[in-house]
Amino acid sequence: MREQHFSPPVIVIGAGIVGASTASFLALAGTPVRLLDASTPASGATGAADGAVSVASKRPGPMMTMARAGAALYRELAEEGLFQGLFHRRPTFLVATSDAEAEVLSDHSKALAEVGAPVRWLTRDMVADRLALLSRKTVAVLEVEDEGHAIGYSIVSRLISAAGLKVERNSPVAALEYDGRSGLVSGVRVGDAVIEASAVVVAAGGGAGKLIGLPDVSRPRRGQQLVTERAPALNAGLPGSLLSCSYLLSKKHQGAQVDARGYGVVIDPLDTGQFLIGSTREEGRTIPENDIEAVAHLAASAADMVPALGRLRILRCFAGIRTAICDGLPMVGRMPGVDNLFVAAGFEGDGICLGPLTGRIVADLVRGEEPEVDVSPFDPGRFAGRSIAA
Repeated sequence: MREQHFSPPVIVIGAGIVGASTASFLALAGTPVRLLDASTPASGATGAADGAVSVASKRPGPMMTMARAGAALYRELAEEGLFQGLFHRRPTFLVATSDAEAEVLSDHSKALAEVGAPVRWLTRDMVADRLALLSRKTVAVLEVEDEGHAIGYSIVSRLISAAGLKVERNSPVAALEYDGRSGLVSGVRVGDAVIEASAVVVAAGGGAGKLIGLPDVSRPRRGQQLVTERAPALNAGLPGSLLSCSYLLSKKHQGAQVDARGYGVVIDPLDTGQFLIGSTREEGRTIPENDIEAVAHLAASAADMVPALGRLRILRCFAGIRTAICDGLPMVGRMPGVDNLFVAAGFEGDGICLGPLTGRIVADLVRGEEPEVDVSPFDPGRFAGRSIAA
């Protein structure tokens, strides 16, 4: 590794889980850093996420491979103490309710096994013993171990605190500033002021594309979710989250156009004794609000999978806007032609699982170190034919 000097500090734009992770790992490595957010920490997609740290929900390919490493990092950081009490290890159960879904699940199980995820098919007796709450419509269940759950805003708070960072709130970055001779980024513009930077990391979610000169590669997707009342006895009957094959099918089209709602069903038993139910994947929606049609559909679908849920009251509904990249893969890495400009954005619904790992990777890249995971499939340079900041 070549010796790095960072004066002025590195600026990280965005205090969601990706930006907070990047800034934290930089600061913990001794790199001076400033963390800016247009609003407040975890106020975007991170604060409206389901908290899944899951390989099971990922599409086969680089996202599944990276998720495996992302989940391993959560386990590592929990054991080391950084995420102690925040990361809750548990399995995920993939549920098929038709022969067609079972066939999809069979293919998915092979992909999971190829990346080293521990999977096993549950027999009827095992389902009756461990998942007696499931509907009789259930045709097949695949258990995926080494999964977990973490509340995104809690992880962000822990990272910021552990690194001693002060988030510069209500500081929307209007543009990046460049040195006319070197072509390097020299700072960021916030209001009438220019803040100097030795390097810049853009982790601004939906605002990232415009800042790096690629405004047309991303699009918003809204996800609506529900939270039930507390039901400790019922909650204890689920040893892990349930994920329907319909969710896998909606996720399969992550980079392409999906139907108006992109419904899929995920049921998460929370430590509070409640259940979190999601989620929609609504193309082009930019307002984080709920509507009765989606709420009713999600509640009915959850009760169809676990009939006992139909007796519970819905206490809260919420929605978040996630950023999806047009080819279904996030952008992670150095911007071509600008050696000190980095981007980490476009994770859609996978930011909680991949955020800490991405932050460590980008921090390594900024410091001139070799990252532990191959991120070449996510290289923003794949959009080099489009308008790129220079």
